Amino acid sequence: MTVHYHGTPISPASELHRLAGRSFCVSFAAPHQIRVCHEIGEGVMIDNGAFTAWRQKREVDWREYATWVIPWLSYRTTWCVIPDVIDGGAAANDKLLAEWHQWTNPRIAPGQDAPVWHLDESIDRLIQLSRGYPRVCFGSSGKYHAVGSTEWHERMIAAFNALYADERNEPQCWFHMLRGMAQAGSDYPFASVDSTDVARNHHLDRYDIERRVERWDSLQCPGSWKRRPEQMRLWKGEAR
Repeated sequence: MTVHYHGTPISPASELHRLAGRSFCVSFAAPHQIRVCHEIGEGVMIDNGAFTAWRQKREVDWREYATWVIPWLSYRTTWCVIPDVIDGGAAANDKLLAEWHQWTNPRIAPGQDAPVWHLDESIDRLIQLSRGYPRVCFGSSGKYHAVGSTEWHERMIAAFNALYADERNEPQCWFHMLRGMAQAGSDYPFASVDSTDVARNHHLDRYDIERRVERWDSLQCPGSWKRRPEQMRLWKGEAR
């Protein structure tokens, strides 16, 4: 089953309440509906706000994020995205991972925080993260920033082919696709996805918020992956 996290804020608040019983994504960049999401939601994903900060060209105080997020993780159906640096490279993100664990251990239970693998980082790093964490997020970045583009699909195929290279030992990790609601129902074995589609578009004519959410939530991804051919041009001069 694929879990669908619907991004907030959704306003007016009456529209958010129409989605009671669904799962929500609350960003550190816009956190004011987090309490009501825990009151009416089935589960909550807390995003670190890195994508918003990257677009706005501003820095995030990650210690402040850690302090803010920890109390909400007393809800065992809540989990959070570990701080990441978009376009920062593996070294910067590994440094943040180490700092994060210094700030939060042992106050966060296994599986309640998840690192981000950016598609322009090496696939070897993805494999390493999948072996070290119960949950890993996929982040679209670099030349793979456009979710659903040809380059994006080629990279995803290469990534999952590597993850499922040993058919006798499939990865036990939960894979989450950031900004990936449109990939619900695809061939990729995402355990969860998120999107701000409802928050951005529910005010449009002919947009029935309940019917749209029901449609999204009915789209399921497979539980495993079948290897697919890769475009050889992917590997020319590109780090695995």
